[in-house]
Amino acid sequence: MAVQSGTYKGVSAADRAADRRRRLLDAALSVWADPDQRTTMTAVCRAAGLTERYFYESFGGLDEVLSAVVEEVGSEIESTTLAAADAAGADPAARITAAVAAFVDLLVADPRKGRVAIIEAAALPGLRARRTQLLRHFAHLAAEEAQHHAARRHEDELAGLLFIGGMAEVVTAWLEGALDVAPEEVVATASRAYLGLYPT
Repeated sequence: MAVQSGTYKGVSAADRAADRRRRLLDAALSVWADPDQRTTMTAVCRAAGLTERYFYESFGGLDEVLSAVVEEVGSEIESTTLAAADAAGADPAARITAAVAAFVDLLVADPRKGRVAIIEAAALPGLRARRTQLLRHFAHLAAEEAQHHAARRHEDELAGLLFIGGMAEVVTAWLEGALDVAPEEVVATASRAYLGLYPT
């Protein structure tokens, strides 16, 4: 649907459309992460306080808004962890600990993000392949991080998959309440695992 032109109460049509899209994304995150709710377009619209007309202004269907949520969460995880690693300096142990801590802090602050990206996306055929791609992308980033102190490229990629796959399983168990540990324990254990896979 085309965005209407014109300004209303000092707000442009483009800004109003952007605000509605933001509300729909936030609503989709909340509805999708709630195991007691069925994720439907109607539920997302209700949570956003918008009609289906405005839903179709931004998204072609339910799969599209859920895909946008996954992409947004994946981008946030990447930017947050990379920034934390860079801020930690050059020491490999300090960098990986900072990156894992930033990731865990993000999940503690908003568990919904981990649930939709790691748990719920795996249950939807339309998003399962993209979830796999994202996990492999993060595995590649883990391998890249180790390049300055490990030179076995193919082994690095394999170790990255082991690390990220393991993290995904830990996060799944943690968010579902099957793993009762403090965030600090997750950070410490994950950091040791990474350094074991990529010894300095």
